[in-house]
Amino acid sequence: MRTKEFEPDEIADAAMQVFWQRGYAATSVQDLVKGTGLSRSSLYSTFESKQGLYEQALRRYSAITTANVELLSGPGLPQELIRQLLMRVAESELGDPQQRGCLVANASLELAAHDKAVAELVAHNFQRLQDALEKLIQRGLQAGEITTHHSPRALASFFVNSIQGMRVLGKGSPVAQRRQCLMDVIEVALGTL
Repeated sequence: MRTKEFEPDEIADAAMQVFWQRGYAATSVQDLVKGTGLSRSSLYSTFESKQGLYEQALRRYSAITTANVELLSGPGLPQELIRQLLMRVAESELGDPQQRGCLVANASLELAAHDKAVAELVAHNFQRLQDALEKLIQRGLQAGEITTHHSPRALASFFVNSIQGMRVLGKGSPVAQRRQCLMDVIEVALGTL
C-alpha cells in the first residue's frame, strides 16, 4: 500500500486559506483542488467531503488563535493584557488587505445556525477565549487591578462579543474611518474594567 505523499495538516492549512477568503458556500471543490494542489480524489479520500475539509480547516484555525489565549494567561496587568489583545485584533483587521475577518466568526455567521458540527467548533473556539478572559478578569479583581460591578463571566462574554464585532467592523466599515472606529471600540471596551 502506498503512503500519502502529503501532510493532511498542510492541506487543511491551504484549504483554510481558500475558505477564509471565499467562505464555505462560495468555495467550490475546484477552488480547493487549486488551492491545495491535490486532486479531487485525494481530497475526498483524506477528508471525505468538502464539509470534512472545512471542519478540519476550522480545527487548524484554532491553532492560530491559541496565541491570543496564551497572551491572556501570560504575565502582566490584566487591563494591559486585554488592551494588547484588542490591539492585536485591530491591527490584524487593519493589516489584512483581503478583509477576511475571523474564520470562526465567518463560520458562525455562515453555517453555525444550520450545521451542528460547525456550531460546536465555533462554540469551542469562542469558549476558549471567554474562559481565558474570565480567568484574567478574576485575577485582576482579586488583585484589585480591576474594579467593576460586572461579573467576570459577563465581562468575558462582552469582550468576546467586542472582538467579534471588531472583526465585522474591520470588514465592513468605510476604509477612511476603520482605524478610528476600531480604536473607539477598544477605548469603550476597556472603560468597562
